Amino acid sequence: MLSMNFLVTCLIVVLIPGTGVIFTISTGLTAGKRASAFAALGCTAGIVPHLLASVLGLSALLHTSALAFEALKFAGAAYLLYLAYATWRDRSAFAMNDAPTVSSASSLMVRGCLLNILNPKLTIFFLAFLPQFVTPGSTAPALQMLVLSSVFMAITLAVFVIYGLLANVFRRAVIESPRVQNWLRRSFATAFAGLGLNLAFAQR
Repeated sequence: MLSMNFLVTCLIVVLIPGTGVIFTISTGLTAGKRASAFAALGCTAGIVPHLLASVLGLSALLHTSALAFEALKFAGAAYLLYLAYATWRDRSAFAMNDAPTVSSASSLMVRGCLLNILNPKLTIFFLAFLPQFVTPGSTAPALQMLVLSSVFMAITLAVFVIYGLLANVFRRAVIESPRVQNWLRRSFATAFAGLGLNLAFAQR
């Protein structure tokens, strides 16, 4: 079940830049390492519903129901486009703030959580991914799926936190350069917009 093949595959999947990675890195650059940790927690929490859906077999609904898939897909795309707009407009995003307030911390977690919750492709991905590593003939496949899911979440959180810390290392250079600030702000906004459009046109 917990083979080296599974762990390496999980690491590769998590390392691939996606909405969660971009959100965590942008938070690390704009608000510091503590804020990036909250963003990482939010993004990790956002995959819980997809993992549970895969374990319980509910993802079959998204796979077979075009209406359910399309509704969740366009909600996710709209949210990504909103983030793109907000990032493009927010010229004060790189202000120093290494100790976010409780409200800002919770806001970051909610935003990160929504990014992954509103992506229906995650549920279908986990339905195809996790069963491959369940022991054939197991008497408790659901329990094994839960263990595999927990390990995947732990790897996700660790990698995202590291991404945020690495982004924070370069934060001083970013803050001291208005040109770099503008370039990064527009780059992140464009990335969110691109991911939103990609999700909007995604097929099951």
